[in-house]
Amino acid sequence: MKRLVLFTFALTLMFSVNAQIETPQPSPFTKVEQKVGLTDVTLEYSRPSMRGREVFGNLVPFGKLWRTGANKNTMITFSNPVTVDGQDLKAGSYAIFITPSQDSWDVVFYSDTNNWGTPGKWDATKVAAKTTVNTMKMPMQVETFTITFDNLTNSSAELGFIWGNTMANVKFEVPTDAAVTAAIEKTMAGPSANDYYASAVYFMQQDKDLGKAKMWMDKAMAMSKEPAFWQLRQQSLLYAKMGDTKNAIATAKKSLEKSKVAGNADYVKMNTDSLKEWGAM
Repeated sequence: MKRLVLFTFALTLMFSVNAQIETPQPSPFTKVEQKVGLTDVTLEYSRPSMRGREVFGNLVPFGKLWRTGANKNTMITFSNPVTVDGQDLKAGSYAIFITPSQDSWDVVFYSDTNNWGTPGKWDATKVAAKTTVNTMKMPMQVETFTITFDNLTNSSAELGFIWGNTMANVKFEVPTDAAVTAAIEKTMAGPSANDYYASAVYFMQQDKDLGKAKMWMDKAMAMSKEPAFWQLRQQSLLYAKMGDTKNAIATAKKSLEKSKVAGNADYVKMNTDSLKEWGAM
């Protein structure tokens, strides 16, 4: 009995040691990062090889959903919203599934990325975008499954799926023009009320040029239809710091009234304390 226990322990130890040995994966994982316009795109997938096998129509059957690689489902991540075949995809991650046929592929971007292979139960509500693309025959064989980023422009790119002598491309578009145009218009329009306000408060708090701080604060207030109580509070402090007690008191009273309407007890107390300090109460 003792020998049996020792023998069992030795086998367990042997298998534990063997389990720590790392060997190459038959379908190695890869991660590709690509900037398309202003959008960051990350692709993660595992890459099976032909190894003498016929791929499409055999290893990957026609008419059946394919994980687009091996192991865990292939995943693509967009930092900005994109468009595929006129369909909007929100920023985020998607699994890519393909149903191949002889001359075309149905390509699906699926919102559930946590599948090992294909989903156990297909949920049509998770199909974020679907497109059908024609396949092309290449003059040579590509041994290992490959996904590429091709035909890069400022506003689009194509995902190239290549294996064996078959290739298919899926185009996606990114909102570069809208983002750049918005940035240009914002910059050319000059600083916003919040920019002027934040700059004024910083200069005041850091004891920098109070004249500039007042100029920026005046612009911020002029650009605001209804200055908030916290903005008026900072303006009153700026007046006080510049020795303009009259305007400091008048502005603090406005902040106090708005603080009461907003139900902000902290600002009610701060304004009340300041008004007492400046001799107004």
